[in-house]
Amino acid sequence: MEELQILVIDDEPKMAKLMASALKSEGRIIETETKPKAALKRVERERFDIVITDLKMPDVDGIQILSAARHHTPPSAVILVTAFATAETAVEAMKKGAFDYLIKPVKMDELSIVVNRATETISLKNENLALREALGKRYRQEDLIIGNSPEIQEALRIVRKVAPTKSTVLIRGESGTGKELIARAIHYQSSRMNEPFVKVNCAAIPSGLLESELFGHAKGAFTGAIANHVGKFESADKGSLFLDEVGEIPIELQTKLLRVLQESEFERVGGNKTIKSDVRIIAATNRNLEEAISEGKFREDLFYRLNVVEIFVPPLSARQGDTELLIEYFLKESAINLGLLQPKKLSDEAKKILLSYNWPGNIRELENAIAHAAVIAEGDTIRVSDLTQAIRKFADSIANANQQA
Repeated sequence: MEELQILVIDDEPKMAKLMASALKSEGRIIETETKPKAALKRVERERFDIVITDLKMPDVDGIQILSAARHHTPPSAVILVTAFATAETAVEAMKKGAFDYLIKPVKMDELSIVVNRATETISLKNENLALREALGKRYRQEDLIIGNSPEIQEALRIVRKVAPTKSTVLIRGESGTGKELIARAIHYQSSRMNEPFVKVNCAAIPSGLLESELFGHAKGAFTGAIANHVGKFESADKGSLFLDEVGEIPIELQTKLLRVLQESEFERVGGNKTIKSDVRIIAATNRNLEEAISEGKFREDLFYRLNVVEIFVPPLSARQGDTELLIEYFLKESAINLGLLQPKKLSDEAKKILLSYNWPGNIRELENAIAHAAVIAEGDTIRVSDLTQAIRKFADSIANANQQA
């Protein structure tokens, strides 16, 4: 860990000097300020790991110092020193983000204990930050989303722009194009990367159960509700909720979803307790939502709440050059899954067919086709006969067309 920067603020010079002397040790840089106004300006301008400040001072109080110190990234650990300790003072200080507080006259051993605890907390947070960064690297779009085509690069450009923001995102594209990978890339490059990423496939859950799945239900809410049930919004608290196939949500349930987006609160089914929600919504659809709006099947106001930032994921057929890259990637993945030392190779004819095929099922179909062929193929070479039935039929149609030409 780098040297710890500590600032001691007290309008009594003797007290400031005493605390600074007690804290001196290897790996710490201790500085003092005895003029409250100058101290506030300095804290606003500079970031310290730990700030120890008197609560009651002329012109400037410790709460102002606390507020300024907490605005830095990462925020400083602030320890307040007060001669007027009350429960209200402590609660207010902790609510505003103080690490701890000490009562005058300050015992230097107590000060050392609190500062050591703050140091351990800072060290732990730094370790967690490093872990989050490592995790983020694992989920960089370059690692997860394979392709150099202008179409996919444009989608990734928007991902990089929107990921650090709080904006709701609507991902649009055909089934199997990799919309979930885009959603995960957004989450794992955001400040929420260390919090849950929760997926709900709105098309896979019966409409009668979807409300309970999303918002949870209270005990006794309906027949069979024998206990309280936590919904996906609560499970995703502080993280991201991925609503896949959001266009399939029943119109009557869309009002409740709209309320969460507008007011960040909801109630469980059959419950009367309002639950606050801190969740980033990332939605995806393969439907034409504008058409659904005109048909009265999707709320226009909900559409605009979801569609703050739109990302279009192109079909594989529109991504020139990406198919070959994806084939190579899935061959390597198949080798890992099958425990092979080397990926299987494609015969020239099999490769030609795969590159000519239109891939109506997009990346999902390609991944499945390679996994299937890698299992079926004898030896280390995949031939046309090892490909899926749909692709073999396509190969036959090409062969027949060539014979008739």
